[in-house]
Amino acid sequence: MYKLFSAFIGVLITIMILLNGVLSQKLGNYSSTFIIHLLGLTLMSFIVIAKKNKISFNKNIPIYLYSGGILGVFTILFNNISFNLLGASLTLALGLLGQSICSLVIDHYGVLGMRISKFKKEKLIGLIIIASGIVIMTIY
Repeated sequence: MYKLFSAFIGVLITIMILLNGVLSQKLGNYSSTFIIHLLGLTLMSFIVIAKKNKISFNKNIPIYLYSGGILGVFTILFNNISFNLLGASLTLALGLLGQSICSLVIDHYGVLGMRISKFKKEKLIGLIIIASGIVIMTIY
């Protein structure tokens, strides 16, 4: 079931980049990024209120672990900029390459307490295939 959810994330990201990119073309990068996050905050506020969840901050958790939202803002902003210059396919393909490389580094070194999964040469084949696909997409 979780593998299905993970595949569905890819569908959602593709649709999100398309919608956000078109909105960015119409309103500009910064205005669209603000509106996207304002709508996300509004939706999450309704969900938290409806579920009667309490939002709490644990002082024992390092402050940098709360920074995902900041990274989300830059993710949306850079996606919008890239979408307008590169289109949806190349933006997604380059994003996938970046995610793959970063996740391999995280797994190899066990960043932030992740289970260590050492890099194997065989994984390089996958990166080469992804990079080759991006080169072909760029040329054609």
